[in-house]
Amino acid sequence: MTGKVTALTPQQKNKERVNVHIDGRFAFGLAAIVAARLKPGQLLSEAEIARLQSLDEVEEAYNKALGYLSYRPRSKSELERYLKGKKLPPEATEQVMERLARLQLVDDAGFARYWVENREQFAPRSKFALRSELRRKGLADGDVEEAVGEIDEDASAYEAARKRAARMTGMDRATFGRRLSGFLGRRGFGYEVCKRVVERLWREQGGETARDDD
Repeated sequence: MTGKVTALTPQQKNKERVNVHIDGRFAFGLAAIVAARLKPGQLLSEAEIARLQSLDEVEEAYNKALGYLSYRPRSKSELERYLKGKKLPPEATEQVMERLARLQLVDDAGFARYWVENREQFAPRSKFALRSELRRKGLADGDVEEAVGEIDEDASAYEAARKRAARMTGMDRATFGRRLSGFLGRRGFGYEVCKRVVERLWREQGGETARDDD
């Protein structure tokens, strides 16, 4: 396809895109930021059209990546997997990732801190569980260890179990301990942490302190 640009018109359903007409006929659509380099009367070769369409592909992928990031921060690996799912050419994915990095929207160390802080606030986990989650998201060990290094597991387990324990009134100590330990265990907390937190919450609910031989 070659020819002269005869019209550039905004798309009715998406004002961020422009219809390009060549020799009086609709030829293709472009992101407005890409179409801005065109003007009526301009002659386009096949190579120039291919380049414009390649730029448009990158721009569309970039906007989709921004939408993906709008829900929450993402790790570099998550973003790469997302873009791969869009079946982009490798060079287009690389351009999008470089653009996001320049805007500091790709930051694995920052993402790891965000993830741990979010978990600590809403759904505390053990260090072991957090390490597993972060590694599944493709983070390097250094970023993972820096993010989980300051966690107090007893405090995290207590916060995780406090509301659950408040709903477990009227139970004997064995049932209380078994159910609360199971809840904490599913969040990755080890035996000793579970034992200390269960005992603390049992006492706070007015239960008797366990004997050493329990």
